[in-house]
Amino acid sequence: MERTAQINRKTKETDICLTLQLDGAGKCQADTGIGFFDHMLDGFARHGFFDLKCMVKGDLGVDGHHTVEDTGIVLGQAIRQAVGDKKGMNRYGYFILPMDEALALCAIDFSGRPYLNFECQFTASRVGYLDTELVREFFYAVSYSAGMNLHLKLLSGSNNHHMIEALFKAFAKALDQATSLNPRIQDVLSTKGSL
Repeated sequence: MERTAQINRKTKETDICLTLQLDGAGKCQADTGIGFFDHMLDGFARHGFFDLKCMVKGDLGVDGHHTVEDTGIVLGQAIRQAVGDKKGMNRYGYFILPMDEALALCAIDFSGRPYLNFECQFTASRVGYLDTELVREFFYAVSYSAGMNLHLKLLSGSNNHHMIEALFKAFAKALDQATSLNPRIQDVLSTKGSL
């Protein structure tokens, strides 16, 4: 069974077409109009072994907010659709990822109860054409659309490029672990019997 999703979402602010395969090879084709954001999505796909295609037309003449937030919404919807009933899935994932001086922690629970804990402080207002305050907006949108409990924390870092990239890669590794199938889990990993 292929765990894939395709989501199309069009509003007055953005037009997004996204496809995701959880059990992929790390292939990515991303065009959001924000180069650094494309780079982060590519790192996410490559290090999580997800196949991702993400085409976004957003109102970048206003700013990058709608483009980044709406991409997070659609990616979260795709993750939720691709995991399906969550049977046989690890449910939990965590990773601590170093990138030069930066160290990022990510922990995930596919509980169905969305929550974001984001303990990350940046020292620059932008990296490339990505406003650093939009990093939180992206992960908030992903966590709530996917129905996941998501904790992200920067343990160290001084270079904002490294810090953000470490967060995206840590998220990828934790998500790969959480969504991986485990032959010992016959149903869903919950005493409730559902997630």
